[in-house]
Amino acid sequence: MLDVVFPFIGGLGLFLIGMMLLSEGLVAFAGGSLQKALLAFTGRPIKAFISGALITALAQSSTATTVTLIGFVSAGLISFVQAIGVLIGASLGNTATGWIVATLGLKVNLGFYTLPLIGLGALMRLLAKGQTRQLGLAMAGFAMLFLGLSMLQDGMQGLAAMVNLSRIPTGGYGAYLIIVLIGVVLTGVLQSSTAAIAMTLTALEAGAISFDQAAAVVIGASIGTTLTGVLVSIGGTIYAKRTALAYILFNVAAGLIGLLLLPLFLRALYAASAYMGFEPGAIALAAFHSLFIAFGALLFLPFTQAFSALVERLLPERQAKAEHHLDSTMLSLPTVALEAAQRIIIQQARRLLELYVHVLDGAPPATSPQVLQQADALLNETYEFLVRVQLPVDNDDMHQRLSAQLHAIDHLLRLRARLDNMLKSDVNFENSIYHLAVQPARAMSMLAQLGLQAKADAGWVEQLANQAHQIAGQLDQVRSGLLAGLPVDHDANYSLRTTDVYRWLDRTAHHIWRASHYLATSRAVGAADSDTDPIAS
Repeated sequence: MLDVVFPFIGGLGLFLIGMMLLSEGLVAFAGGSLQKALLAFTGRPIKAFISGALITALAQSSTATTVTLIGFVSAGLISFVQAIGVLIGASLGNTATGWIVATLGLKVNLGFYTLPLIGLGALMRLLAKGQTRQLGLAMAGFAMLFLGLSMLQDGMQGLAAMVNLSRIPTGGYGAYLIIVLIGVVLTGVLQSSTAAIAMTLTALEAGAISFDQAAAVVIGASIGTTLTGVLVSIGGTIYAKRTALAYILFNVAAGLIGLLLLPLFLRALYAASAYMGFEPGAIALAAFHSLFIAFGALLFLPFTQAFSALVERLLPERQAKAEHHLDSTMLSLPTVALEAAQRIIIQQARRLLELYVHVLDGAPPATSPQVLQQADALLNETYEFLVRVQLPVDNDDMHQRLSAQLHAIDHLLRLRARLDNMLKSDVNFENSIYHLAVQPARAMSMLAQLGLQAKADAGWVEQLANQAHQIAGQLDQVRSGLLAGLPVDHDANYSLRTTDVYRWLDRTAHHIWRASHYLATSRAVGAADSDTDPIAS
């Protein structure tokens, strides 16, 4: 008994650990390249579908794709319609592992021959530097996957002799539905549809279950794989929940299509096997898995716009918000997290700069307190988010970008506080005594807005620095009583008030310049690591 149960449980555990290490190592080794490729090749629904399928097959994890996707949608990097195309592609790409197991893992005993890869991968993980360490992790995971599969096969052979599950009744939709539910539960317990399908394939090869039952379990596994997305979306933003719901709806629909196609597929398969003299096995099961997912994709892709509208109606946003919020799912995706934070910081910077111009013009809008309150909340939220982002230890560019963004937030919060103080005062900036400082201050705000939109000429940050120094020089003249235009008979209160206003203009100019400097630095570092301009897009 134990010589059957122990290899079965141990093999399953090794397979799960191998899958996790392989996926984690591949994603880390890519260094954000898979994420960038997913973002770059996400356009029309068919393009999004192909990119989702390829990225999932390469990363060997639909969970990695869906979590990245949630981050993209939350950050506003792609639309929800594009995300649906990627999700459908991820479902098809998730069938790739079944083909690997069916064609290699079960046909050739690779467990013994891949053992050296575990040792080599471990040494690379311990001794190598940079991305090579992550490659070692992926190699060890790949080898462990096949080692676990070999042990799982041995355990399944013994289990088939003890418990013959093929005797469970089949031949009707009611019986198939029960087995589908077993597949859903199995995937939920294992937290991996790939592991559930690998178990099913080995059970089929060992004769523990019939092909009909195996096909029904695979349908259940394809539905059960959405449970991870549900768990990820709990406590997430509305975008995370919508992405998870779309993934669930598609996979349930594809599963129902598979259930409807199953009798037809079985008749065709058994007829072909009788004619060609072969027994339907693991490869046929992998083909069935890809087939019903592909049918679902053919039905859904032409209607992604309508499908996205349906999901948005099912999960409406409680209150309209212009900005995309940061989602906790992005914390482990530093490339996405930093880009999302950059967009929010720039968005709030532009709003504060627009308000600054209105204040200088003496016509602040009635919504000014709300703008300041929202900027304060979002900038603080972004700051707290950034300090939780999981950056690679050896990636200096990401650390530099994070530092620049934190400095930018600090200066923008100080700018927000100064705007709040000025809104509560009765300063008249049309007074000629402020004219020499108001003009460069207004020019700074306009130039900074253009620069943050990547519409200013090169050297715009240096121009801001010169204008800030010009205003600082005027403050020194006011303090010395040398500024032209000061009334000869001014009293002490007038001088103090004038000095305070110039000091306010000087400090706001400094914060605008420094915030722009840090955001430009963050953009330059991000652009050096990407083919696209993150601010201009």
